[in-house]
Amino acid sequence: MTAAGPRRRAAGTPLLDAHLAADRGGFHLDVALRVGAGEVVALLGPNGAGKTTALRALAGLHPLTAGHLTLDGVDLDRPDGRVWVPPERRPVGVVFQDYLLFPHLSARDNVAFGPRRRGADRRAARALADAWLDRVGLAGHARRRPRQLSGGQAQRVALARALAVEPTLLLLDEPLAALDARTRVDTRAELHRHLGAHPGATVLVTHDPLDALVLADRLVIVEGGRVVQEGDAAAVTARPRTDYVARLVGLNLHRGHADGHRVQVGPLALTAVDRVVGEAFVAFPPAAVALHPARPDGSPRNTWPATVVGVQRHGDHLRVELGGPLPVSADVTPAAAAALRLRPGQQVWVAVKAAETRAYPVGS
Repeated sequence: MTAAGPRRRAAGTPLLDAHLAADRGGFHLDVALRVGAGEVVALLGPNGAGKTTALRALAGLHPLTAGHLTLDGVDLDRPDGRVWVPPERRPVGVVFQDYLLFPHLSARDNVAFGPRRRGADRRAARALADAWLDRVGLAGHARRRPRQLSGGQAQRVALARALAVEPTLLLLDEPLAALDARTRVDTRAELHRHLGAHPGATVLVTHDPLDALVLADRLVIVEGGRVVQEGDAAAVTARPRTDYVARLVGLNLHRGHADGHRVQVGPLALTAVDRVVGEAFVAFPPAAVALHPARPDGSPRNTWPATVVGVQRHGDHLRVELGGPLPVSADVTPAAAAALRLRPGQQVWVAVKAAETRAYPVGS
């Protein structure tokens, strides 16, 4: 999976400088987040990781218990200084997952709502709303109410409503999750264009890696309320550091002890293309895993016996889940699967290409 590539790089002091420490029931969030002007950062993580809690804290819907939230040099939440700015007074725009458009208002009045709340008169607010609806391609839909809009149109109205207040920080909570697959492709491209023109900081919360890779300049991976990895798409996808990230980018990942090109992972010693000494991760794609009915001739490196746990379709290939001394996933063609007569419980031999096996230090 590849990214569209960063459009810009933040320089100097970040527009958003936050240490989000918050408690919600028995869950504790502790996430540091810095976002520059014009930068889009995606928060990714499994369900229950803390993404929504972080977004609510940024919006002012969930006060911090410690840490700080500073936007454009102004403290919005700093518990030790008894500073807390309510949501309606923050220069923050939010697009919620379900959009939350006012059902009784037209598209124009939904977009005009924010400017009106901030002091604009009715005429000026409506003129601004019309300009934004035109910008998102909905000039002819100004009088329609939310129930008369498609999912993609409602998403664009919600985006226009958030941007109409000229937010210093734009928050997007799973903005494409409610759309069908076809609408999602077109809307993602449209959203990418609008985010590229937004001068403020943007934080995108999503569970979809494609949304993150296409829309964001930088990824922040959150698990259990903590940041486990961050960087641009190339850095994160090349060197995953948790099972979740490895699954996200489609790699097998294991941890072991390296001595040169050999990495000891449990009972197996794997040969990798990289030279590493000490605690190391070893990663390889499912496509690098070959399956054989018997031990391959010549005893090639990186081979071991395994048991088929499950087989399912994965694009044009079949994804085979394997148990044994080193659980891995393999991608094989339907023809290869038929020739091997793959079925759960079957014994096979695994061979992994050393040239596609990468190793890297745990601490790097």
